[in-house]
Parts: sequence; structure tokens; C-alpha cells
Amino acid sequence: MTISRSTLHHAAADRSAAGSRARSWVPLALRALLLVALLTFLIAPSIFEPILKPLVQDNAPAIYNQGSLFTLTLLHLRIVAIATTAAILVAVTLAILVTRPFGAEFLPLSRSLVNVGQTFPPVAVLALSVPALGFGEKPTLVALFLYGLLPIFENTLTALTTLPPAVMEAARGAGMTNRQRLFRVELPLAAPVILAGIRLSITVSLATATIGSTVAARTLGEVIIAGLQSNNLAFVLQGGLIVGALAVLIYDGLSALEARLRRRAGL
Repeated sequence: MTISRSTLHHAAADRSAAGSRARSWVPLALRALLLVALLTFLIAPSIFEPILKPLVQDNAPAIYNQGSLFTLTLLHLRIVAIATTAAILVAVTLAILVTRPFGAEFLPLSRSLVNVGQTFPPVAVLALSVPALGFGEKPTLVALFLYGLLPIFENTLTALTTLPPAVMEAARGAGMTNRQRLFRVELPLAAPVILAGIRLSITVSLATATIGSTVAARTLGEVIIAGLQSNNLAFVLQGGLIVGALAVLIYDGLSALEARLRRRAGL
């Protein structure tokens, strides 16, 4: 029996496609496993006590027992969400304004303003904010807001200033107003790049928010600080791993959304 080259080619292509599909499931399975492990630890941390027990000394508790890990995680995410939402509103609006003809002259000033958050480290912002705002989550929100502005602003600015000229010309030729071009053409095409900046901002804020506990904000930093104060490595590891898992899951989720937006925009 003779097998044609075409048949062999199709068979090889089918095997390659099957292999690609199998490989694509591996990252999804790992993310699902990480999510299940995180939720299990937050809801029933005592299950993991035998694993963490060797890390403590003198019969110290292996699981953080000064509050609910699940509640602290929700409060941590709440602070990050509020600060990031405010940063998105300000940074995107500012980038839109300076890419319009009437606002172009304010670009240098805008860059200087959003760079303030990177010039002063979050710890310094906390120290300066506490006398004016008091202890609690407000100084932490200010620090995260300022620290999250730059990546969102720069990505939005880059996205809006590098749009395909042919597409913009076609939008003008179709008789669209400035407002219509912005919301129907510019922002949809710029969305993937803007989301990349938001992804970076959120990832940094998730880690940075832990220092808010030094000024009495309710974050996962409480777990890490309690571990450092009592020389309890298990506490430090718990706080760090929860923050790390949140960062990985949110980063991956936003990356998937970014890829979907790119496909929709034809990029």
C-alpha cells in the first residue's frame, strides 16, 4: 500500500496540533491548582499545619492565629483595588488630555507629576502622609495611588500616540467627531497596551501594599510583620506566599484578557 506525501503531511500536522493543545492545557492546569491551593489555605489553613510546623520553634503556632487570613486577603485586595482604580482614572484621563492638540503643551508637566510616585519610595510617602491623614489605610492608598500612576500613564500615552495613521485617517474620512474617534477607534485599539500598564501597576501594588501594615492598615503585611517580630518563619512564609499567589493569578488573568483584546483589535 502506498502512502502519499499529502497524507503524511496531514498526519504530522494533526500530531503537531494535538501536541500544541496538550501543552496549552498545562499552564491552565497549574493556575487552577494554584487557585485551589490558595482558596483551601485561606478557608482551612489548619490543613497545612503539618507542612509549616517544622519552620517554628518552642511550640509556637505554625498558622497565623491573630486574625482571619481570608479576611486579611480581602482587605488587602480592597486597598489595591481602590488605589488602582483611582490611578487608572487619573492616568488614563491625563494621557488622553495630553494627546489632544489643546493639551500637548502640558505633556512635560504631566510626566513630572506621575513620576513623583517613583521618585519617592512608598515608605517615604507613608511617613509624609501619616501626620496629615493619620494611621490606617488612607496613607497606604495615597502611596499605592502615586506608585501606580507611571506605568498606566506611559502605556496609555504610548498606545494613543502610535495608532496606525491609516486607521485614524479612515475614521476622519468616515466623518467621525473627535469624541467618536476616541471612544470607537482610539481607546479600543489602545486597550491592550493600556491593560499591560494596569497589569504591571496592580502587580507592584499587591506587593507594596504589605508595608501599609506598618501604619495600621489591614493588609497581609500583618502576617509578615507578626512573623518578623516573633521570629516565626512560618508566618513570614504564609504572608509572602499568599501575596505571591495573588500576584501570579491576577497577572495571568490580566495577561489572558490582554491577549483577547489584541485578537479583537486585530493586533
